[in-house]
Amino acid sequence: MKKFSFSLQLLLGLAVGIVLGFIARAGDVAWLTATLTEVGKIFVQLLKLAVPPLVFTAVIVSVANLRNVNGAARLAGKTLLWFLGSSLIAVAFGIGLGLLLNPGQGVTISTAGAKAPDLEGAGTWVDFLTGIIPTNIVTSFTEVNVLQIVFLGAVLGAAAIAVGEKAKPFLDLGQSVLELVQKALWWIIRLAPIGTAGLIGKSIATYGWDLLAPLAKFSAGVYIGCALVLLVSYPLLLALAGKVSPLTFYRNAWPAIELAFVSRSSVGTMPLTQRVTTERLGVDRDYASFAVPFGATTKMDGCAAIYPALAAIFVAQVFGVPLGVGDYLLIAFVSVVGSAATAGLTGAIVMLTLTLSTLGLPLEGVGLLLAIDPILDMIRTATNVAGQMVVPVIVARSEGRLDEAVLNAPPQPLDEAPASAPTPGRGRGGAEPVPA
Repeated sequence: MKKFSFSLQLLLGLAVGIVLGFIARAGDVAWLTATLTEVGKIFVQLLKLAVPPLVFTAVIVSVANLRNVNGAARLAGKTLLWFLGSSLIAVAFGIGLGLLLNPGQGVTISTAGAKAPDLEGAGTWVDFLTGIIPTNIVTSFTEVNVLQIVFLGAVLGAAAIAVGEKAKPFLDLGQSVLELVQKALWWIIRLAPIGTAGLIGKSIATYGWDLLAPLAKFSAGVYIGCALVLLVSYPLLLALAGKVSPLTFYRNAWPAIELAFVSRSSVGTMPLTQRVTTERLGVDRDYASFAVPFGATTKMDGCAAIYPALAAIFVAQVFGVPLGVGDYLLIAFVSVVGSAATAGLTGAIVMLTLTLSTLGLPLEGVGLLLAIDPILDMIRTATNVAGQMVVPVIVARSEGRLDEAVLNAPPQPLDEAPASAPTPGRGRGGAEPVPA
């Protein structure tokens, strides 16, 4: 396999998975479907196993690194503003497509059996805001509540900076754990071609494309909306604001986008996203160690902007609820401000529930879309991860923290495991370079 690049290995895994999925579905080969399901399930479980320690230590180290980055507050502010601004563009695409396609008109599926999902503690603004602060630290890790883990990591990182020299052993420990987790995660990511075959094969064998028929217009809207963001919005932002060739960006970023497509998890893809952002896109490592984890939990243009906008219009039309200009503005507000509620995990049900409850639309509408959610989640997550790399590139360019030589060099191979993680205070431009 070393004869093939990592990107080509992922493509081969995708092709093999598609073929095996069609064979399993067409021939009703139960054992093959079960095998593909288990392979994909094990791969995702391995990725998620390392999510809590990875996010926790990465946030602590990144907060500590920011104290040595000139203009850290400005960098953080710019990143947040670009996250919000690009999300606003994405939700505008979603609302525009919804008004153009009218995805819920003429839909004949019955709403009698639709049920609201059981999302106690996650479906309202109050639940979201109070859910950021954990009531039990252990539960935050065992239930993989990424938003709470980010909160804990940020608080401890800030506290370590305030304590000063006495916190050095704690930061050194966090650094060591981060290096161990990154090394182990890279071993898991090397299994991505096999995991890709299992995940895409399972999706085709289990769902096929039959489920898309009654919801074809809505499904097409989601894919078209994500394609517009990927192929129009992001390239324009890169070219105009970042002065970066979109072709160069996508050539270098492709492995992370592809893994996001099949894994359906922004957080699970985060180790590869960070490595690509620094080693292929040339973003300063200290800044990337903050921006990528932050983006993996809050930058969700696919799941939190395009999808809920289209879904809200779809549900309103199916249930015969008229929407006015104020409702569309509310959709945009919820999508931009509430994107952190998706927390980078598989699926966008929480965000959709938040949107529908804010608009006063029937939550049973979520149940109508659950069947096709896995198919739609692939393109949504790919869009999420692409945006999580676009913004750091733009901000790094504006702050002089983008390495042109790395960005424009031939894509670096991702076959070898990354070297040690950055030591706080030492990154590109410091005493010695450090890998992601």
